Amino acid sequence: MKRQIYKIYVNGTPVFLTNSESAAILGIKQSKSAYSIPYLGKKKQIRQYIDLLEKNTEVDAVVLFHENVQQLWTDFQACFEPIEAAGGLVFNPAGHLLVFFRRGSWDLPKGKIDPGETPPVAAVREVQEETGIKNIDLGPFIDHTMHTYNMKSKRMLKTTWWYQMKTSDTTLIPQTEEDISLIQWVEPKAWLASSPVLYGSIRDILENWMKLPDNL
Repeated sequence: MKRQIYKIYVNGTPVFLTNSESAAILGIKQSKSAYSIPYLGKKKQIRQYIDLLEKNTEVDAVVLFHENVQQLWTDFQACFEPIEAAGGLVFNPAGHLLVFFRRGSWDLPKGKIDPGETPPVAAVREVQEETGIKNIDLGPFIDHTMHTYNMKSKRMLKTTWWYQMKTSDTTLIPQTEEDISLIQWVEPKAWLASSPVLYGSIRDILENWMKLPDNL
């Protein structure tokens, strides 16, 4: 996954890995609540900012920049155990988006890719398991999102593959064992504009979908 800007959420705070030119375009200035600093080539520097963000929720953003973006990205990944997941933006014939409420936030169906699965297969399976939908028309890949979390004293870096999907099914069965308490269809643009409680990565993938020229 080669790009000029990597965006990863660490404890809810966006961390951007990029070069100096793209850092300038991002326009995030050094302040009491934001950091924009050159990467000096030492993983210790990355770990210091991860430590900071895991303890401090008052930081708005961190930008690390280096002319070799791929080396910066490689060094960042080396600070974590990788895990991959997949999920879907599911639409009904009216163009409404399936969303559900879980653990205090609105969310989209997604989950870990099992051994031997491809991302598209995992995305469809997770949607079926979490929502009760059976008939799914798998559409195009949209984008990745990335976030970190801690599990059993290990730092994990989760990359989620997101796909557009359609269904004509009307029966929704929330997977309560996954703490899904409410599931419904919404008009996506109006719903997003209403500022629902969302993880940053979920808001990002919805906004990325809206930018696609062939979205619903």
